[in-house]
Amino acid sequence: MTDPSLFLYAPLGQAGSGRVRYGAAMALWRDGKISAEVLEVYRIAAAHDARDPLADLRERGLPVPDLATTHDPVGRLYNAARQYLLTLDHPGAAEVRAGLPADPGLQQPVQPLGQNLVADRWLGPALAAVGPDHADLVAAIASAADRLSWVTYDAYPRDEIGDAFATGHAFASLLGEAAPFAARDFDLGLFLIAPNILYRDHCHAAPELYAPLTGPHGWRFGLGAPLTVKPAHIPIWNPPHQPHLTKVGPVPFLCLFVWTRDVNLTARVLPADDWPVLEGARLG
Repeated sequence: MTDPSLFLYAPLGQAGSGRVRYGAAMALWRDGKISAEVLEVYRIAAAHDARDPLADLRERGLPVPDLATTHDPVGRLYNAARQYLLTLDHPGAAEVRAGLPADPGLQQPVQPLGQNLVADRWLGPALAAVGPDHADLVAAIASAADRLSWVTYDAYPRDEIGDAFATGHAFASLLGEAAPFAARDFDLGLFLIAPNILYRDHCHAAPELYAPLTGPHGWRFGLGAPLTVKPAHIPIWNPPHQPHLTKVGPVPFLCLFVWTRDVNLTARVLPADDWPVLEGARLG
């Protein structure tokens, strides 16, 4: 049976979602899992589908209800990541939201790969840079980090992608074909890059969302284009085959990433003659 707490996170703005959230809150109140004060917040918000009861709870100093799969750290992280992504506005928002079920199902037996030097060295400093406004997500990442399979991707030719990126990044999937929660032709996870590294121009068939949790970092979306420096929490949407490059600033780059389809088609590096300049540059 599906835990009603999952429906507390019905996407904001969808018709009838306010009543769905209130119905879930009623079920939890009857079971003694939330207080009458918390229930009242959901009742008031029920008439306004775009109103976020979680923000109202925090404003009133009331506890935020827990989710069904959150009693294990990886499930808690999935739900925190999903909730963060549902708030973002970008050209691919509908595709991303369609692939993020409220109930991701049972966890698959995914064995952590053990020590990853990049994650061990840079995840802590990255989380420290996210800031207090996203404390729930930071705590969820921190508690689940050692249960994830962190991978330093080696499919790029080393002479094309460069030694610094090849040894200075790691990612861990949460929802995907070989992730803790199963999904077909979809991938959600965390992506981490050490400070000051250039992730050279590349492209891929998969539509991609970067949701940076740290910043500022530099971006460009065409060979030879100037860098655009963007702060944390500004989503980056890459349509299929769009060239893109990331220049990490002085703090580690940490983001949530989503590939919405074509996840098994490989990326390719796009050679550019200004990489030495960009690799030697420092942001900030």
